Amino acid sequence: MAQLRTEALHEHAKGLDMQPPAAILGYLADAQVEAARSVHGAISQIAAAAEIAAECLGSGGRIAYAAAGSSGLMALADGLELPGTYGITRDRIVILLAGGAAAFHDLPGGPEDDAAQAAKEVADAGLKSGDCLIAVSASGTTPYALGALEEAARRGARTIAIANNPATPLLDKAEAPILLATPPEVIAGSTRMGAGTAQKIALNMLSTLTAIHLGHVVDGHMVNLLADNAKLKARAARIVAAVAEQSEADAHAALEKTGGAVKPAILIAAGAADRLAAQELLDRTGGKLRPALARLEGSRGQASTLINNRT
Repeated sequence: MAQLRTEALHEHAKGLDMQPPAAILGYLADAQVEAARSVHGAISQIAAAAEIAAECLGSGGRIAYAAAGSSGLMALADGLELPGTYGITRDRIVILLAGGAAAFHDLPGGPEDDAAQAAKEVADAGLKSGDCLIAVSASGTTPYALGALEEAARRGARTIAIANNPATPLLDKAEAPILLATPPEVIAGSTRMGAGTAQKIALNMLSTLTAIHLGHVVDGHMVNLLADNAKLKARAARIVAAVAEQSEADAHAALEKTGGAVKPAILIAAGAADRLAAQELLDRTGGKLRPALARLEGSRGQASTLINNRT
């Protein structure tokens, strides 16, 4: 098998350890920037993957991540932040990390070779048709990621793969492959660096676009966030005020009526009679706020026309 790009020697590797600290850090910083830039080449692939993820979540399915080592940490970070950022409930998110809970303390290398364990964990999670699995592996050959992807596909789930080497098994077997063509690492094979940076960016992009498809973002605001601390409660009030074009005092009052739920609070601040009326509008629009606001504005316009006609 030809040497993987992620294992190749970087152009500045020779004599790296004898360079001045500032020069070494300059090479490392430049490599991170170049790795981040590589994500632009995968935009169309990320867009296709986000459509799949949104379709699954929008129809009641789940999104799962499967990865090992540094790639697992990138996947873990993305999955754990979805509830707080976009209100995607925890039971709709599955995170499969090679080595399980022990990986939080040690990140042992052995479990990443266990494809059978990955398949078992996919089965134990009950992934099926209507769900979606995202497998992440810098090399594109990690047995754990491959085992999870293959079992998910066998069970009818849709599959997305992220890898940093072309023409690798993980990308070949996925319904929606995403190639992040990062350059060789300054420290050969240390994919927690450039490859990991590109994976983090790609996962952020994928989950953000998925949330936009689901209607959880309006005018750059996260309108489906879960406000469970003081910072997020203050942010929720600012979001309600900005989107509904009302004062923060009105926004706080609306949030009290909805128990902190942002979307219905925006509708109440914009003129919906109460939480029930706001929820009915959202139910009619599949939970999407912008068309719900348009319906609200339309109904108010019709009511105004009726009043004017009667007078």
